[in-house]
Amino acid sequence: MAMAIASSSSIREGDVVIVYERHDRMKAVTVRKGGELQNRFGVFRHDDWIGKPFGSRVVDKKKGSGFVYLLAPSPVLWTLVLSHRTQILYLADISFVICGLELRPGCVVLESGTGSGSLTTSLARAVAPSGHVHTFDFHEPRASLARKDFENNRINNVTVGVRDIQGQGFPEELTDKANAVFLDLPQPWLAVESVLICLRPNASCCSFSPCIEQVQRTCEAFRKYNFVDIRTFEVLLRSYEIRKEFLTDISVNNGEVEDASLPPQKRRRSDSSEKPRPDGGDAPNPSIGAVMARPYAETKGHTGFLTFARCQV
Repeated sequence: MAMAIASSSSIREGDVVIVYERHDRMKAVTVRKGGELQNRFGVFRHDDWIGKPFGSRVVDKKKGSGFVYLLAPSPVLWTLVLSHRTQILYLADISFVICGLELRPGCVVLESGTGSGSLTTSLARAVAPSGHVHTFDFHEPRASLARKDFENNRINNVTVGVRDIQGQGFPEELTDKANAVFLDLPQPWLAVESVLICLRPNASCCSFSPCIEQVQRTCEAFRKYNFVDIRTFEVLLRSYEIRKEFLTDISVNNGEVEDASLPPQKRRRSDSSEKPRPDGGDAPNPSIGAVMARPYAETKGHTGFLTFARCQV
């Protein structure tokens, strides 16, 4: 199984539940008998959650107005709520890695390093139910915390090891076993020889590096060991906000329409004559609503470079 939802459609004691308040405010909660969650929407008792299906809407019984949603901890949601022990990969990079490595059920994947387990969780789902992920981190406490997270989420196709892959390479027992390898290391070029030994013919490796100088040295190592189809990508994600607004939120200024919901320095104007009233009048009709789409004010920029290389047949 990939996540807890695969084993049960209803919430049980000990399950990890993603408490959804809004798209940018979620929290992972382990369900315990007698437990409570308190937030700005009210007080929610864990006992009321047990037995409900994932996706349920639960209401604060004291005030009766506040509510939250109880969602299953999918890899997508887990990436948004997990504890950041290291810098993590986000959805844009994760989806590109899974596609670029051509992962499918049954694949064996090697990963170094584990970090906070964001990518590992998605790798495990991509290769489930018959595939397996071997992930390694040189830091024992970090590896232990990641192992606990996988157990709590009932991810049973991941093995967490403690090993310095840059200095020692991957274990010998993984020789010629891997369908794909992912490297998130300060000096990934030091591990390329070990990657070659572990990869099956025509399999791929992906290396994530934040700096272009790291990419250059890694590509040199790939060429040295006769990897082919070496390509580097930078994935940038732009999110949009979609919401309905009414013309009561719009003001007219010198014949131009001004969106009053934006701060003054970001307000956009257009000729009001391009938006006539249905009845032919000159002023905006406050009863008319419109669906507005605009990019979020803050857009995440550079995260890192993804370099792919294929082992020759």
